[in-house]
Amino acid sequence: MGWSKQFRLIVTFSVVLLFLPINTGTASGNDESLIPMGHSIGIKMDLSGVFITNDVLLGKDEWLRAGDLIGEVDNVKISKLKILEQTLSSIRDKEGVKLLVSRNGETFQVKSDSEAIKRLIPFLKDSTEGTGTLTYVDPKNGTYGALGHQIIDSSLKTPPQFKVGSIHLSEIEQIRKSVPGNPGYKISTIVKDEETLGTINKNGIYGIFGLWNGSHDEVLSEPLVIMHPSDVKVGAAEIYTTVKGTTVESFSIRITSVEKDQFHFVLTDSKLLEMTGGILQGMSGSPVIQNGKFVGAVTHMFVDEPEKGAALFLETMRKGEK
Repeated sequence: MGWSKQFRLIVTFSVVLLFLPINTGTASGNDESLIPMGHSIGIKMDLSGVFITNDVLLGKDEWLRAGDLIGEVDNVKISKLKILEQTLSSIRDKEGVKLLVSRNGETFQVKSDSEAIKRLIPFLKDSTEGTGTLTYVDPKNGTYGALGHQIIDSSLKTPPQFKVGSIHLSEIEQIRKSVPGNPGYKISTIVKDEETLGTINKNGIYGIFGLWNGSHDEVLSEPLVIMHPSDVKVGAAEIYTTVKGTTVESFSIRITSVEKDQFHFVLTDSKLLEMTGGILQGMSGSPVIQNGKFVGAVTHMFVDEPEKGAALFLETMRKGEK
C-alpha cells in the first residue's frame, strides 16, 4: 500500500495501544531534559522485501503463509513488488516458475505457473504504514521517540522487517469516538508527503526511535526534566495530544495508581471526553506531564472503560533508544 496526500490513516497497525511489561530500574541522578511533543504522525516503512499478507493456496497442495518472504522469481532477486510484477510480465504463460521463499528462517523453493503467481499480487506488500503520536524530541542529540510501544504489522502479525522508515506530520480530519467495548480512532492525512520529521532507525518494544530533522518546532513547552518513576504521585497531571488539525493541546488527567512497571490514569478533561469519548487508537505516545516534569507516554486503554488508561515511564522508554 502506498501513501498519497489524501490517504486516510484508519489505524493500519494492529497494536497502536499496548499493555507493556516495563522495568523501571533505579534512579539515574541526572536532570536530563526532553521536549514533550504530542503531534499526530504518519509512519511509513519500506520493508526488507516482498511479503505475503495472507495464507494463499498457490497450487493443489502448496500453501504460502502470511509472513512468507519471496526472495527470487526464476532466479531474479526480488526486493520490491514492482520488480516482481516486471519479472512476471516477462514470463507470460510459462509453467514451472520457481519461487524462492523464506519462512521462519528456512528457505525453500516452490514451483507454479505464472498466472497462479500473478494471482498472489493482491496478497503481497513491500511497505507498511500507520499513525501514532510523537512523544519527545531530544534537542541535545537530535533524536526523537514515539508511540511507546513496538509497531506490529496488522497483516504480517509481526514487527516489520524494514530497510528505511520515516515519520511525517499528519492532520486530524475526523474522530471516531470511543465507547465502552469499541475503541475509537483518528482519521488523518499526512500534511506533506514529501517532507519528513525524522527517520526511523529502531522499532523496539518501547517505541520507534530515530534522527529528528528539526523541521517542526511548534511545541507547547520548552525541554522538561524527566521525572523519576519514584517521584510520580497519584493526583493531577496532563497529557499533550492532537485531536483536531495539527494543533497540540494540553488536557487534564488524574493519575490513579503508580506501580512498579507502569502508572494508571483517568481522563478528567470534559472537552477531551466530549470530543473523543476516551482514549483513541493513535493516541499512544502522547506525553504525560506532572508538576512541570516529563513523566511518560500513554500506551494503553481499557476497552470497556475508554476514559481509563495506562502509561509507560519516560525513563523506561528512553532505554529503548539505546
